[in-house]
Amino acid sequence: MTDLLTVDKLTAGYGESVVLEDISFSLKQGDSLALLGRNGAGKTTLLVSLMGITQRHGGSIRWRGNDINPMATHKRANAGLGWVPQERYMFPSLTVEEHLSVVARPGPWNIKKIYDIFPRLEERRSNMGNQLSGGEQQMVAIARALMTNPSLLLLDEPMEGLAPIIVQDLAQVIRKLISEEGMAVIVVEQHAKLALSMTQNAMVLERGRIVHQSDSVSLMADTATLSRLVAVS
Repeated sequence: MTDLLTVDKLTAGYGESVVLEDISFSLKQGDSLALLGRNGAGKTTLLVSLMGITQRHGGSIRWRGNDINPMATHKRANAGLGWVPQERYMFPSLTVEEHLSVVARPGPWNIKKIYDIFPRLEERRSNMGNQLSGGEQQMVAIARALMTNPSLLLLDEPMEGLAPIIVQDLAQVIRKLISEEGMAVIVVEQHAKLALSMTQNAMVLERGRIVHQSDSVSLMADTATLSRLVAVS
């Protein structure tokens, strides 16, 4: 099976400032990856580099075998990369349903399917973006990315600042996307054990470099390594 995503010796950053150095990994369709590391390790920079937002200083990113380095961000989204940034970017003048329909692309994900996994959004379908709780806004952000019908979903701190019950609900949705929908997912999450419980594989960054790669179960069991790399108590 051809890799869905192949990152080879990627070095990238902002302007002349290098944040990521010599990053190499690959994902196949349906793979899931927990991207871990302390604050400032380069996790978000890696996600936005995949979307073409940073300055690439070396290496390559290939999508379905094709070089996407020259591609603009919107073209990467059209090709199948779905990005859910930390900032949820709610539009106060749009309803929940308008947030979803305005980005819709052909494919299996439609309004009905979104409401099946996020019934709360169906209840709030006529509410404006600024009338939603933080948890509801995060549901909209994930649902909006799904409406583009991506093959790979990039989740940047999806649980940040949310109530525990909402965290549980969103974690179940992410697990379902991976196990039942066969979607490839990269999740950046400060709660390392939660991220590992949702994914098949793990990668830890430190100062912009990969310092650990393994399956998630092994890293979860290796508490000493987990504590050393990401300060998990």
